[in-house]
Amino acid sequence: MPTTPVQPHVLLVATPFQSHVNPLMRLGRRLAAKGVLVTFTTALRAGIRLDEDPDVDGFRVERLRGGGLWEPDDPRFAVAGDMAHHLSSAGPAALEALVRREAEAGRPVTCLVANAFVPWALRVAADMGLPRAMLWIQSCAVLSVYYHYLHALAPFPEADDASGSLAIPGVPGLAIDEVRPLLIYNSSQDLWRQMLVADLGSIREKVSWVLVNTFDALEHETISALSEHVPVIPVGPLLEPESGEADGCIEWLDAQPPRSVVLVAFGSLVKTGDEETTEIAEGLAGTERPFLWVLRDDNRALLSKDTLDGALTAATSCGRGKVVAWCRQARVLAHGAVGCFVTHCGWNSTSEALAAGVPVVACPRWSDQRMNANFLVDVYRVGVCGPTPVTRESLRLSIEEVMGGPEAEGIGLRAASWKKRARAALADGGSTDNGVQTFVDQITEPLDVLD
Repeated sequence: MPTTPVQPHVLLVATPFQSHVNPLMRLGRRLAAKGVLVTFTTALRAGIRLDEDPDVDGFRVERLRGGGLWEPDDPRFAVAGDMAHHLSSAGPAALEALVRREAEAGRPVTCLVANAFVPWALRVAADMGLPRAMLWIQSCAVLSVYYHYLHALAPFPEADDASGSLAIPGVPGLAIDEVRPLLIYNSSQDLWRQMLVADLGSIREKVSWVLVNTFDALEHETISALSEHVPVIPVGPLLEPESGEADGCIEWLDAQPPRSVVLVAFGSLVKTGDEETTEIAEGLAGTERPFLWVLRDDNRALLSKDTLDGALTAATSCGRGKVVAWCRQARVLAHGAVGCFVTHCGWNSTSEALAAGVPVVACPRWSDQRMNANFLVDVYRVGVCGPTPVTRESLRLSIEEVMGGPEAEGIGLRAASWKKRARAALADGGSTDNGVQTFVDQITEPLDVLD
């Protein structure tokens, strides 16, 4: 009897953090461009943006709702631990209801892809008989460290061992200072650590694919080594679409000389206090270079009026600076006027900088950021380590080292080389394009139905 192809329908479930939402939505658009019907969902909360352009046929957004979930403007969402507990409790019923609504609308879900830190979504999918995948939004190296720890595949130093180091197959050597901020060294009672264990402790039984926001040339040895244990598919770098409406940042950058601008942005979670904000402002003013500084509204709300007014005045009175509450970071980094990126080294920012070929001043704070900073500075050699917390003189000197020091030309050439490799991976037939196609083929194969 002949068979009729059924269009695969992938449901994406994100943790409601901007740094988790963005890569999953970008993956969704990439899948939709290959003919997959994609629905993205999250428990939307205040401050989360879902408005990246452009629209793609076959890509839909459905807010996770019902089941007792808080409304987006509920102030309880502001406390991360409370949010996680609430979603673990109310999320399963809401997700199951969404899957059933999609089936009733003639769009049955055929595969679920979730970020880390939503283990309940994978449980719901398993109970409903759906194939499952995880999108890992940090580096493959971090995933390998966690996997080797949870499965006792390598000896790990004690957190207080100042001279300790870590050797993981395929991962560049790591000092204890680089891995100490990872969740493995948190208390066993830590909620985020518990969810990580739930996600990765039995990952081979829970998911058929682990999609990673990286590309083969960037982490070839790590991907190859970890693939002996986990079904890893590199699908990165997951970048913001290059087309779309221009904003005030792009128009301002258009008026700046090539590779002259310093971009300062610390992601969607890092907040600087009064003293550090003042130091950043004074340091930027002292560089005598044009700069674009992203100082988020939620960060501004924490500052005293005197600090905020003083920082904005110091930053803008020189006539070379622009301070904004938000920008389309990947699009800004891709602009030819940007010559240096002062970053907290979250993995989204790290991969976006590499893909744009922009040298960095690395100012890591927590989690995987110290590992990422080490890779940027010592492995990929596309920048320097800056101060954390930031001080005005060390910030100024770090920027000058990257943009005008004796190693600046070499740093710039290596950064440009990574841009070429990232573009090659993303191009039709490139390693990442092939990885995405492999995933699409595998979720499509079993979906033929008898006429």
